[in-house]
Amino acid sequence: MSGGKEHVEIPYQTKFGMVINLDKCTGCGACMVACMAENNVPVRYDESDKLRSITWMRVYKLTNGKPFPETDVCWLPRPCMHCEGNPAHGFSPCVSVCPAVATDYSRQTGIVSQIYTRCFGCRYCMGACPYKARYFNWWDPKWPDGMKQYLSPDVSCRMRGIVEKCSFCFHRYQRAMDKSFYQASQGGREDTRLLEEEYQTACAQACPAGAITFGDLLNPEHTVYKLIHATYKDKAFRILEKTLGTRPKVYYVSSKDWVEAAADNHTKKVAKAAPGGH
Repeated sequence: MSGGKEHVEIPYQTKFGMVINLDKCTGCGACMVACMAENNVPVRYDESDKLRSITWMRVYKLTNGKPFPETDVCWLPRPCMHCEGNPAHGFSPCVSVCPAVATDYSRQTGIVSQIYTRCFGCRYCMGACPYKARYFNWWDPKWPDGMKQYLSPDVSCRMRGIVEKCSFCFHRYQRAMDKSFYQASQGGREDTRLLEEEYQTACAQACPAGAITFGDLLNPEHTVYKLIHATYKDKAFRILEKTLGTRPKVYYVSSKDWVEAAADNHTKKVAKAAPGGH
């Protein structure tokens, strides 16, 4: 007992992650819109200023660098990678440098959290993140008249001067776990381990092409596990994993050889991999 509330020990470990099929992605940006709506990400008056806009999920454009008619294009969605890092040398790069412990790596879920009330805006984590998946709030969020009514009550709005990022819609995980524990206490279920459909991110649900698959990377019953260990066993890759050893939990799949080289910045394998963005 602690503070009058019983501590619940979860008897299993999970490691949530994604498999993104780049051959299916059309670059429509539905994942970006769903992410912003779900997590109360404000829209600035000038979204053309990409240096100041906040987009937890961002879609990049990759090309094979060849002239027409051999030109080929691929779209690459990039959420936070929720890097596991090397436990022997510290966890993910952002967690290792944060002086305020405003970001942390969960051994239970594999999710890198961001605690907004602890962050004082030093931006060390932004400099350490090799995927540029963290964003700084230069202004307090402003919502047009009537737009506040659509905000999610499960996600706090971030104030000026702090860093924010993709959380794998962690509030959905908390809601699903609360439901599973309640059902277990009422005798409605024996195992509190979440089913695949009980916890899904907004981007995975919104993707019209079905390019994003989310689930528990350690659960053989989840689709992401089957995709990595069976369907795409030799084709799945993780960005900058070979060069930095960050051990991200977002896997990419493509049948095109040049895509991995462009996404992973292997300049020797591709002439000019030109990243762009929405």
